Amino acid sequence: MQSKTVILATGGTIAGVAATPHGVLDYRAGVLDIVSLAAAVPPLAELPLEFETVAAVDSKDMTAVIWQQLAQRAAQHLARSDVGGVVVTHGTDTLEETAYFLHRVLAPTKPLVLTGALRPANALSADGPANLLDAVTVARAGQAAGVLVVIGGVVYSAVGVRKLHGWRLQAFSAGDVVPVGEVVQGRFRAQASPRQQAGLGLQVIARDVAAWPRVDIVTSHAGADGAIVDALLAERAAR
Repeated sequence: MQSKTVILATGGTIAGVAATPHGVLDYRAGVLDIVSLAAAVPPLAELPLEFETVAAVDSKDMTAVIWQQLAQRAAQHLARSDVGGVVVTHGTDTLEETAYFLHRVLAPTKPLVLTGALRPANALSADGPANLLDAVTVARAGQAAGVLVVIGGVVYSAVGVRKLHGWRLQAFSAGDVVPVGEVVQGRFRAQASPRQQAGLGLQVIARDVAAWPRVDIVTSHAGADGAIVDALLAERAAR
């Protein structure tokens, strides 16, 4: 019996709809359900897939609550003996953050593959269908493991991948890090092993999200005088 691939949906541009087929920048994200997205990719109809919706948001609105739910659902499915891998459809704005979060918490031995799109589902040149098919291909390939990002035919490790452009199809890069592989003519070609490390475990994120520690990020730049740091510390002390 073939192992199943579970697809967890969280919304994003891949499930977005524009007012016109040319509306690659003006659209509503997270409109279409995951079953409809998969139905638009004929090769997926031949595969044993299972679908679940975790959220339906524009990924700029991703929250720690959704992260917690996503990690828990992904872990539960990955622990099933009949599941060979999990795919997550996600908006690209925070895809790299979600990927790293899942990597640090779960570090799965089975493939947990995130994918998305730079253009809405009804665009003339929508990239979502190909990205979804590639993600499922990698999840079922047998030689992939860990948290991966598959987009534009390239397979990235969750560690180091970055979004560099808002709407171009080749929007992601891992800098000087060699990609894990690529998908060519429906097959996964491995190029390097993804970075692996022990996961922190679900118990680390089990408590109420409101109790998670807050970490503010302060950038350094010419002329920085510490005023932002002082303001943050003052705000924290005033709570």
